[in-house]
Amino acid sequence: MEKFEIHILGCGAALPTPKRLSSSQIVNIREKLFMLDCAEGTQMALRRSHLSFSHLQAIFLTHLHGDHVFGLIGMLSTFGLLGRIQDLHIYGPQDLTRIFQPQIDYFCADSPYKIILHEIDTKTSQILYEDRSVTITSLPLSHRVPCCGYLFQEKPTPRHIRRDMIDFHHIPVSQINNIKAGMDWITDDGTIIPNDRLTTPPDPVRSYAYCTDTTYRPALAKLLQNITCLYHEATFAQEHALLAKKTHHSTAAQAAQIALDAHAGKLILGHFSSRYKSEDILLQEAQQIFSHTLLAEDGMKIEL
Repeated sequence: MEKFEIHILGCGAALPTPKRLSSSQIVNIREKLFMLDCAEGTQMALRRSHLSFSHLQAIFLTHLHGDHVFGLIGMLSTFGLLGRIQDLHIYGPQDLTRIFQPQIDYFCADSPYKIILHEIDTKTSQILYEDRSVTITSLPLSHRVPCCGYLFQEKPTPRHIRRDMIDFHHIPVSQINNIKAGMDWITDDGTIIPNDRLTTPPDPVRSYAYCTDTTYRPALAKLLQNITCLYHEATFAQEHALLAKKTHHSTAAQAAQIALDAHAGKLILGHFSSRYKSEDILLQEAQQIFSHTLLAEDGMKIEL
């Protein structure tokens, strides 16, 4: 299967700690890198991940709180020092331009690459990026400021050729793509060789959603049906449900309920409050509702 990886650069909440940086991730799809949020310390975490700075295609910011964006301008400056020349697109909610364009103009004025800002309507779900292998869609979330999550959906791939059958029936190379696309083969004597004898099924389509920061939104599950992997904030345990509601965050149990209702393959909990010395309480709480739950860790790599 083609590469589809998630690299957790930071999974803590507002206060970075020696154990956890604040929010940032890299999604690696076929060596094209997409960044989700960019907290303080992100570029150092990116270096430790051994991922190439030059392969970064775009940055997607969920919202404009400091623990999700304080690392951005420093990283953009570093890209210029490294000689990046490829345009970099940055997506985020309203006020993205008002807040960051003056900083870009001041700190990145001599950068050899172009930084392009795109403001998102966080109240609707819309396709923001699309290429031959992936579609990236925004997901409306509910926080104290305009906020959205992001859904990565892999595009279907062709069927796999059975080389032995291609050779046996002397099918020319010029017809391989047609066979992959589902075409049968007709021999010289008129015999039809069905496509399912010439190919094997394509790889299953994979998907990943990044949902932080948000209150519990049951409607979110409808947008995430049968998702392969869901990252959902779990800032608090259920004992702090009232605090979660007050601060527009979610509990681990609520994150697990979203995963259950979405029929997700896997749930990753993140954005942990620093009040918890151990996040095991969050994991246990979530696993009682949705068993296929993991705790995010800085430096973790998840292969889909």
